[in-house]
Amino acid sequence: MADDGTVADLGEFGLIAAVVARFPATPDVLLGPGDDAAVVAAPDGRVVASTDLLVEGRHFRRDWSTAHDVGRKAAAQNLADLVAMGARPTALLVGLGAPPDLPSDWATGLADGLAEECALVGATVVGGDVVRSDTVVVSVTALGDLGGRAPVTRSGARAGDVLAVAGRLGWAAAGLAVLGRGFRSPRVLADAHRVPAPPYAAGRAAQEAGATAMIDVSDGLVQDAGHLAAASGVVVALDSSALVVDGPVAEAAAAFNVDPLVWVLTGGEDHALLAAFPADAALPEPFVPVGEVREGDPVVLVDGAPYAGAGGHDHFRA
Repeated sequence: MADDGTVADLGEFGLIAAVVARFPATPDVLLGPGDDAAVVAAPDGRVVASTDLLVEGRHFRRDWSTAHDVGRKAAAQNLADLVAMGARPTALLVGLGAPPDLPSDWATGLADGLAEECALVGATVVGGDVVRSDTVVVSVTALGDLGGRAPVTRSGARAGDVLAVAGRLGWAAAGLAVLGRGFRSPRVLADAHRVPAPPYAAGRAAQEAGATAMIDVSDGLVQDAGHLAAASGVVVALDSSALVVDGPVAEAAAAFNVDPLVWVLTGGEDHALLAAFPADAALPEPFVPVGEVREGDPVVLVDGAPYAGAGGHDHFRA
């Protein structure tokens, strides 16, 4: 079916048909789209599940991001939650709220982005729903399999553990600053805001290396470290000198007269992984040590003191 016109021109079932055609079957899919529900294999007997919403104007802008970008971002933020538990992603369910005048090729571009990101981890989209909406809303539920292994939760960190990070920090925040000032370059930073790059393989590697706790850094390192501290009942002590400030981030910070560590410590949407490991464990690549776990009431320390200011993003913070 041609992608010309709007989603209203295609109609609900024409839109569904155009979107479904983008998603290949995988060995985990026993029954794909087309019935009342899909059937996905769960060899482990347990299913790891996560869900997220993206709302136009809040999580993305169509003048900043292509539909393909939004599709990849929607998939990535959910897939990152699964690998942060040590799970292997298997399937996504996607809901799309769309205005009737939304170009149909935007909807199919979204599907292509979802499919491309899923292919990085061997997952696929197995179903979902479309509905008329005043603005574009994308809802994704992700499913994963533990393969007989225990999930890595936020609650297992213990005093003496080493804290380590895999993946980029500060890139998406720097990209948001670039786009927010009306620029489109440096392109690598703008792209980092549009499409995150989670270290997908690092979740399984951390689990195999004996990680005691792990979390997806979606709202900012300090804020998400706080979730891990609270769940584990420990002090999370970060060493700012160990945090990597990559060249493009440092250059943008200098141009905007911003301390780059603010982006690294509090910027969200990079979807790096923060994990705790026993002190005698060999850190798997690409994890790098950034601090330690200590006894005490749950708190996040940066260079020995509580972080001053907001530690990351909160949807309901003014």
